[in-house]
Amino acid sequence: MITNSFYPVVLTREVARSAQFYCEHFGFEKVYEADWYVSLRVPADAGQIPFELAILDASHPTIPAAYHKTVQGLILNFEVEDVDAQYQRLIIERKLPLELDIRDEEFGQRHFITRDPNGVLLDIITVIPPSEAQSAQYLEKIWSE
Repeated sequence: MITNSFYPVVLTREVARSAQFYCEHFGFEKVYEADWYVSLRVPADAGQIPFELAILDASHPTIPAAYHKTVQGLILNFEVEDVDAQYQRLIIERKLPLELDIRDEEFGQRHFITRDPNGVLLDIITVIPPSEAQSAQYLEKIWSE
């Protein structure tokens, strides 16, 4: 299969509020906006890798009726260069809800977890060297020493 694009779509009852949250706190820009659907993208500038996210009204007729439910059980990972700076910006300054306080994990992450208005967990991560025991689990080295 050749895929031209891949992105998550968050089903919600609060399309505008959710889109604004990602624009305000995570640098997304709107590329399509309707009252039932917003397509967001982080542009590929200043060395940023472009990626997309969509917000969709859970009751829209393009969704099969049995699935007219809002999102649950989803975590979006944001790998960043300086998780401590993002903790300061998002948790301390902007007062986003803190679901898991900042900490180092043996498997090679320093991270914290917040959430969006829909309850989607947002794991903000900087990759760090894993413990010696955990490093054997990696099939390729993804951290710098």
